[in-house]
Amino acid sequence: MFVIVDDREIVTAGYASAFEREGYASLELHSSELVDWLNIAPETDLQSIDAVLLGASEDRLSFPAQIRNRCSEAQIIALEDNPNLERTLELFAAEVDDVLRKPVHVKEILARVGAFRRRRTTESKSVDAGPIQVFFDGRDPEVGGEVMELPRRERRILEYLVRNKGRRVTKTQIFNAVYGMMNEGVDECVVESHISKLRKKLRMRLGEDPIESTRYIGYMLKTSATGDVAPASKPKGRDAETTTDWLKTTAAGKKAIELVA
Repeated sequence: MFVIVDDREIVTAGYASAFEREGYASLELHSSELVDWLNIAPETDLQSIDAVLLGASEDRLSFPAQIRNRCSEAQIIALEDNPNLERTLELFAAEVDDVLRKPVHVKEILARVGAFRRRRTTESKSVDAGPIQVFFDGRDPEVGGEVMELPRRERRILEYLVRNKGRRVTKTQIFNAVYGMMNEGVDECVVESHISKLRKKLRMRLGEDPIESTRYIGYMLKTSATGDVAPASKPKGRDAETTTDWLKTTAAGKKAIELVA
């Protein structure tokens, strides 16, 4: 998700619309709202931030330190209407990661953020989990050495799972990363539908399901110690559907649901 900070609503709305067209969630904030939002936003929301774009604001030089204190992994990009050397140096001294002159296309922003993440996470040109490679710059992933075309939402979900490979993430975290935490027009349950379709496509390509889901807990792209995608595990003695039925119909199963609900 991208956070756009500018005192001019026309600027934040314009970039938000452009990110939406590319399939990326965004949050529009006036500069006076940024610090308060950083202080009250839950960790799960902050972890879903890809970058913070800092536009026109009198307090802009003080923002990078406060952003890093709450979401250290997010890239900080300053957007300049009329850049000059002195202002650019001031911004870098304030610890922004990049300075871009407006107007700048969101595809260039996405490419820069993707390159930034690759430098921080790996020395290769992509981030991979075994046979799955994602690029974070709008390109479709490669699965089993071949490009797999995906709708933009499914691609974003796969990118998020690969970025968090080996770590379980909740439906809410995925929703916030893909749709944006302020998107009240879409229900979180849409994540389940997207993941179901994504799993079928990955299973057809890989011959196995690399995404593990646990009821009430979340999803995880499983990897083995060698970095290969591990096959999805099944409950001993019964398959996943039978286990779900057992949880719903037996006293012990109902008790287990109550404990994790």
